[in-house]
Amino acid sequence: MSHGCGRTRWKRFSLFLLPGTVAAAALGIGMAQGALAASFFISGDRFQVAADTFAIRGLSIYGVVDVTRKGSHVPVVVTGARHATIKSLCQSVAMEVPVLGLYTLRLTGGDRGEPVDARDIFLDMTSLAAGGSTFHDIDIGVAAGSVTKGPIDPGDRSGLFDPNGFAQQAESATLTDVRSTVVAVSAATLNVPDLDLSLKRGSHNCF
Repeated sequence: MSHGCGRTRWKRFSLFLLPGTVAAAALGIGMAQGALAASFFISGDRFQVAADTFAIRGLSIYGVVDVTRKGSHVPVVVTGARHATIKSLCQSVAMEVPVLGLYTLRLTGGDRGEPVDARDIFLDMTSLAAGGSTFHDIDIGVAAGSVTKGPIDPGDRSGLFDPNGFAQQAESATLTDVRSTVVAVSAATLNVPDLDLSLKRGSHNCF
């Protein structure tokens, strides 16, 4: 089965995730109080992740609530991939440096032929836009605990994961002209050819 669409907005998708997100929020409170374990606390800062092409084998999409070190709760949509190749990756975060002002930390790679290669990668997103997207063998509305085509982050299973929550999965997917706002990224392996990391004064965001 193939499904194509021009633009995906997670604000609409989050309506379907709301029941599972509420349950996850309760678990998140317990974690913030020390009752549950988490893979890591997020900073809470949003950053940008962009790519010309994001090709995925083994896709999972589900909702959780991330927790900051201060105990704040941040609802996110997790996009997981067993394997992904990324062309022209860009990651940027703008930050205010005391006394010096605004600086942007920017990372790029995979734009000179060989793509970025990632395995068991998870992006905790607050928004996603894609110029084009195609999904193969997609299941929409599967229980998160029954996802088999894509991965579930072990850190989410430790306390922030609702197995009865709404999820999607697909055997494969290709997204083009990807623009996403993210609060966390984790991966088992991440190979970034032609890595370029820079810290520049002013705003130099990916999009």
